[in-house]
Amino acid sequence: MSFQFLGIWPNTPDDGSPTIWLDDTTGDLVIQSWKADEPTVRAVREIGSVPGHSTDVPDHETVIRLPANMLQFIPRPKEAGRVAGAADANDNSEDDGGNSGT
Repeated sequence: MSFQFLGIWPNTPDDGSPTIWLDDTTGDLVIQSWKADEPTVRAVREIGSVPGHSTDVPDHETVIRLPANMLQFIPRPKEAGRVAGAADANDNSEDDGGNSGT
């Protein structure tokens, strides 16, 4: 694994600040941020996501709150509508690992 530091909360103190890294191998973002408080978790569970999907947060996941000023560090799509190499959430085709074969 190889990670690239993308950004940290501006004017951060010495510890505990929201930080974002990019996994150069997978293109995944790795985010350290504030744990969402219980009212936030309840609110997002009430809203839900896609029909039929559980709103429970599994033990291997957590809900975080990313401060708005951290959005500046999230990579923007290189192609219209998607990050290069990232799978489309609505794409049911088999993952080609980012290799289009062309």
